[in-house]
Amino acid sequence: MTVNSLTAACNQKSSRKPVVDYSEETVLNALHSLKAQSLVSTAVGASIRATKYKHNFTTVYPLSDGELAIICLLLLRGPQTPGEINTNSGRLHEFSSLSSVIEAMDKLRSYPYPFVKELSRQPGQKETRFTHLLGAIAMETETTENYNEPVKSFTNDLESRVTALEAEVERLKGIIDQLTN
Repeated sequence: MTVNSLTAACNQKSSRKPVVDYSEETVLNALHSLKAQSLVSTAVGASIRATKYKHNFTTVYPLSDGELAIICLLLLRGPQTPGEINTNSGRLHEFSSLSSVIEAMDKLRSYPYPFVKELSRQPGQKETRFTHLLGAIAMETETTENYNEPVKSFTNDLESRVTALEAEVERLKGIIDQLTN
């Protein structure tokens, strides 16, 4: 896929939790990061006019179709119960039963570096949910309450935090200079 098509796919509004609004620059930064991990490569061919990228996730991590479907659903739709995964996975993989979903989840949790984890049951929820352990969003999943608000670009957030830290360091240096003189 091209950077433009990847950006459009990432920013799709339907069936996404959280809804995001990434810039092309953010998508390019993510591609470069994934490329460094061999999870993405550049597609080559004689008639390719624009640079295209392809994923190598299943090459690096040999997963079954069901396991890959679970990871995709958790990445796109946020935390899910095994029943929701069974219901929503039809286009990616058709699980034979709910027990086959649970079996695949257990396998994803048993890898040396687990791909998913079970979240604690929240008040008012009947079942526990599972989330992926891939990337920065996974760390925020348990505390994020409203999935319908667009997530700001991680690059812009990082830049603003770094700017604030630099200003704080300069302020503290000024205080130290005053105390030592």
